[in-house]
Amino acid sequence: MELNADFSVPVVLHTQDMAWQASPMPGVSRRMLDRIGDEVARATSIVSYAPGSHFSPHTHNGGEEFVVLDGVFQDEHGDYPAGTYVRNPPTTSHTPRSDGGCIIFVKLWQFDLDDRQQFHKTMASELGVSINGVATALLHEDSRETVTYHCSGQALLDTKLK
Repeated sequence: MELNADFSVPVVLHTQDMAWQASPMPGVSRRMLDRIGDEVARATSIVSYAPGSHFSPHTHNGGEEFVVLDGVFQDEHGDYPAGTYVRNPPTTSHTPRSDGGCIIFVKLWQFDLDDRQQFHKTMASELGVSINGVATALLHEDSRETVTYHCSGQALLDTKLK
C-alpha cells in the first residue's frame, strides 16, 4: 500500500474528517496519514486505543516514535500521559496497551538502523521561549536528525498549563 508516499509533494489532511480504520487488534484503530508498505510499513498514523485495549508484543525493527495526544499510553516500560514524547529505536520491543484509552501520533520505520537512543520526555518541560506566538521544544537531536515540536495559540497555553 502506498498512501501520501511522495514526500516531495505537500499534503493537507483534515484528520477530524477521516474515518477510523480497524487495526489487526480489537479496540485499536487508526487514521493513516502516510504509508509505504502493508501491515509492517514506513507509516505515520493517529492511533486510538479504546479503554482496556492492547497490541501484541512486538519488536520495532525500524524504530518507532510517538506523541501521546490524549489519555495514557502504557507498556511494560511505563505509563505515558498526554504530552509525552516516546522514542523506541530499532531493536526495541514492548507490549502496548491503554487501561483508560488514549490517542497517539506515531511514526514507524523512519530511524537510522544504527540508532539506539531510547527515551521518553514531557514535551511541555522542553518548550523554549515563545517567538511571535510560537514556542519550540527540542525533543531529540543527533548527527542524523533533529526532532522538534512547535506549539502556538491555545495549544501553547494548554501545553504550559499541563
